[in-house]
Amino acid sequence: MLGSPCSARLRPAVRRVIELQPSMARLYRKAERPMSLAEFTLIDRIRARTVERDDIVLGIGDDAALLQPRPNEQLVVTADTLNSGVHFPAETPAFDIGWKTLAVNLSDLAAMGARPAWCTLALSLPEASEDWIEAFADGFFALADQHDIALIGGDTTRGPLSLSVTAMGQVSRGQALRRDRAQIGDDIWVSGTLGDAAGALRLWQQGALNVTAATLLADYETLRLRLLRPSPRVTLGLRLRAFAHAAVDVSDGLLADLGHIAARSGVRAEVDADALPMSAELRELLGRDAARECALHGGDDYELCFTAAADQRDALHFVAESLDLPITRIGRIMEGQGVHTEGHDGPSGYEHFA
Repeated sequence: MLGSPCSARLRPAVRRVIELQPSMARLYRKAERPMSLAEFTLIDRIRARTVERDDIVLGIGDDAALLQPRPNEQLVVTADTLNSGVHFPAETPAFDIGWKTLAVNLSDLAAMGARPAWCTLALSLPEASEDWIEAFADGFFALADQHDIALIGGDTTRGPLSLSVTAMGQVSRGQALRRDRAQIGDDIWVSGTLGDAAGALRLWQQGALNVTAATLLADYETLRLRLLRPSPRVTLGLRLRAFAHAAVDVSDGLLADLGHIAARSGVRAEVDADALPMSAELRELLGRDAARECALHGGDDYELCFTAAADQRDALHFVAESLDLPITRIGRIMEGQGVHTEGHDGPSGYEHFA
């Protein structure tokens, strides 16, 4: 959702090197003549990018797809809709929209420990140029190819820009990661860094479209890519099936999403705010306090938050090193309910009843 909760003011040193610029739409807008694409034309474009696989008996081109799941595996299904101006800025480049449309669904599969298999795509499109369609497809399939997920169907209609993906994965029977399995005494872990996407959105909304200092420009671009092209932690999710008790992807903010685990497992999550992993770029651009606020509440991180027994620490560090992906222990599971944070500013509570 747009509207970053990171509400503290920009650091003065950062504000001085940020210049207000015209809308990003003007930076990315193409001069090409817009063209109306009939539904069959768009389907043909997408079909040309798909591949034949043994698990797809019948793919794009018929009324529905025929799939052949692997034996002794369960099907994991998730769906997300992204709307322009709500889930991404209206000025977002088409490649990044295509990437993120799939990424948010892959992140759900990762949180379940599922191996991605198939997806469908439904588009509501305003008048769009051929170049926009091509760039969107490039972004979508760039990520799809990384994770070997096949597009098997979808739909198009004319209207405000809205994109819906249903993604399907497979997991061995009884091996899926869930939100309701956290155990008292578990460590709480999170992958990667938190708050980068929320920080980028805040800077974007405040006019940080051009940073003149070279170092800060590089910092901002790092955060911007975290917002527009998140990296779903699919491989980590697959490896965690052997170690984690519960897991969730961080899409709505750490406290909100960890609250799902606490509520579904009937436990209390205690978080050390001083242990939160935050990038140097986020701290440099926003300062410590605003960076922490983004890390706790910002969302759009698409990292994995999971719980595991304390005796799994060495094994988890080995997994993280093998994937070249940092993981950080940020708290523990206790008796009680809700999410409780502690840090240098003192404790605070968060209750989640979803």
